Amino acid sequence: MTLLQHLQVIPDPRLERTRRHELQSILAIALCATIAGADNWVEVAEFGELLHDWFIRFVPLPSGIASHDTFARVFRLLDAKQLELACQQWLAQVAGRVYGTVAIDGKSVRGSSKGDARRPLHMVSAWAADMGLLLGQCKVDGKSNEITAIPELLRLLHLKGCIVTIDAIGCQKSIAQQLHEHGAAYVLSLKGNQRHMHAVVQKHFEVQASQEPPDENTYTERSSGHGRQELRSYRLSPVPEALQRAAVHWPGLASVVQVTRQRQQTGGEASEEVSYYLSSLPVHTPARVLAHSIRSHWAVENQLHWSLDVAMREDAAQSYKDQGPHNQTLLRRMALQLLKSDTSVKVGVQAKRKRAGWDVGYLAHVLGIRV
Repeated sequence: MTLLQHLQVIPDPRLERTRRHELQSILAIALCATIAGADNWVEVAEFGELLHDWFIRFVPLPSGIASHDTFARVFRLLDAKQLELACQQWLAQVAGRVYGTVAIDGKSVRGSSKGDARRPLHMVSAWAADMGLLLGQCKVDGKSNEITAIPELLRLLHLKGCIVTIDAIGCQKSIAQQLHEHGAAYVLSLKGNQRHMHAVVQKHFEVQASQEPPDENTYTERSSGHGRQELRSYRLSPVPEALQRAAVHWPGLASVVQVTRQRQQTGGEASEEVSYYLSSLPVHTPARVLAHSIRSHWAVENQLHWSLDVAMREDAAQSYKDQGPHNQTLLRRMALQLLKSDTSVKVGVQAKRKRAGWDVGYLAHVLGIRV
């Protein structure tokens, strides 16, 4: 099934007697326009008007193209959970069997807040780094945080055999248990929210560093760019004896990790940053495998968040009311995934959006439809 077919099952929230435009048509035009560079409802309606004769080939338009006010009203009323479900089912179909590293990370949509009157919409996403694929997303409830949203997102995914990386807010016993029970390995960032474990792991590596030769499974890599050289050292070690009792409450916990990042700016001062992780990966796992997973989590900023902010202009979007911000965020992420999945042209997402606006043949190709 194409994404448009998945969207057809979403129930229309409007009273039947007030409908002049089919929900199927509104969703299809909004998605196509977003792919092709539209960033607000005025631009979506204009895109629909200009391509009316093309749209009428595959969606019903008995009353023509909806106004920008109608697009805005429908997306405010639309049940975001239903749109999220349709999106998730399509993403699962696209992904097939998931493999490699899956980064779970959150992002706020700044344009969804208005002054200090409300918190911006915050979404937690699952990004299959080795596949370049968005697996799913979940809204963080305004009265909660990522600790409750992450388990909800994980329930939607099939991650058996994957390595799942999560920031420190997700370093929770219940999340480790959920991943372990579903056959996924985990690498959880360890910081001050797990103060005792962090202190013990830090002390463990300090003691180990003083021994010659070191006992740990290690890996070192260098990189340079943007006027900076960086040396990264990874150490994988068994769970310290001082944590053996606590480890019983962390299902699957098999190793602890230290990552040291030493940076030297050209003509500037040197700096060092040390991070720690809890992992269910066996201690004999090559440290370079772990290094790849941790780098993949850092890369989600460039591979997903940067694309949303710059190529899809997510933070510039002004949407405040009802379900509108959530639904528009889902729409942008579906459009982004379609654009990233296309390999027929070797250009970035921004250029692909322009191409889709210039060439309806390419737009149809991205959508996977024949018109």
